[in-house]
Amino acid sequence: MRILLIHQNFPGQFKLLGAALAARADCEVVALGAASQIRGRAFAPGLKVLGYAERAPAAEDGRHTHHYLRDHERALRRGQDVARALFGLKREGFTPDVVLAHPGWGESLFVKDVFPQARLINLFEFFYAGEGADAGFDPEFPITDDDRLRLRIKNNTQLQALAFCDQGLSPTQWQRSRYPARFHGLIEVLHEGVDLRRLQPDPHARFQLPGGRVLTRGDRVLTYVGRNLEPYRGFHVLMRALPELLRREPELQVVIAGATGVSYGGPPPKPHATHLDWLLAETGRPDPARVHFTGPLPYGEYVKLLQVSSVHCYLTYPFVLSWSMLEAMACGCAVLGSATAPVQEFIEDGVNGRLFDFFDRGALLENISRLLREDTRALREQARHSVAGRIDFHRHVLPRALQLLGLN
Repeated sequence: MRILLIHQNFPGQFKLLGAALAARADCEVVALGAASQIRGRAFAPGLKVLGYAERAPAAEDGRHTHHYLRDHERALRRGQDVARALFGLKREGFTPDVVLAHPGWGESLFVKDVFPQARLINLFEFFYAGEGADAGFDPEFPITDDDRLRLRIKNNTQLQALAFCDQGLSPTQWQRSRYPARFHGLIEVLHEGVDLRRLQPDPHARFQLPGGRVLTRGDRVLTYVGRNLEPYRGFHVLMRALPELLRREPELQVVIAGATGVSYGGPPPKPHATHLDWLLAETGRPDPARVHFTGPLPYGEYVKLLQVSSVHCYLTYPFVLSWSMLEAMACGCAVLGSATAPVQEFIEDGVNGRLFDFFDRGALLENISRLLREDTRALREQARHSVAGRIDFHRHVLPRALQLLGLN
């Protein structure tokens, strides 16, 4: 079978599945990603990864385009870039049986025009709305009526993807629920999976801090991880709690991993360059001997950090659930999560983790102190067990993915 995987930042959600498919003798797997994103990366053996050229934006972009449509125009341009690459593959004799794509950036818009006989499976990650999810959730960052109207139109690209795909996938029940009910029958809930063979507890793990100190499971360690340190993932909530937390817990080491850009939401308040700069200015720079900002970590070091964690703090707006929370559970962390819908789908308070109100700083502090002092072995074991029972890639996700691809 010939399979084409498309993701602008390949491998993205297709990391485990792409490697598993490429290892099969009955599959020829080609992957397509933005040339600027995949350049210099290493990929799984057997994967043929190609980069599509991204057309430079026209000088007049945005000048005569309604601001509601700018996201969709960017998606159209990307869809055209991908279509050019697909026509190239077709001329070279590669016609896929199945295309698995993330449509959020417009890459799958014209797949059916180039390969009309191919089965198209789209990954539907998040449907935007002016209420009920991330938009307007945090009163510190209110939205306007104009924002609400713009968000409706922001879904144009996904509506095209829903109209012309053969099958949809969504990682969680809550994420699927954000799509209009008329499409729920098209979208199956199938998470991309967690590799429990690699992610597991290790009582002997050691994590070296930037200054050279080595942390182990014998230390009191609070961990927080984000692709970027920003409000969508509750970074402002944690930072404002730090001064009191450090006073209450004199032996605690806090390790915060992540870059300082913006993945979601808006920029920091002026004149600050990053959300980290803004919050350091507001709360004061914490003791560098106790609070460690590591920046992005290599994956192996990130796993070690989770393995030495005493308490892993995960906060999020009602939005796409981060892999990091599920990976922390797989590593047997004592996870303290915000009681928001994506988190509540996987964590039951007191059973496989703890939950607190996203905006309740006192509850955050009390729960951290409680978890540092109580026996968390049952919570940790149940956290891993619950992930293993639902989204273990090898036991649950891969068998169903193979069925959907027609490889069972």
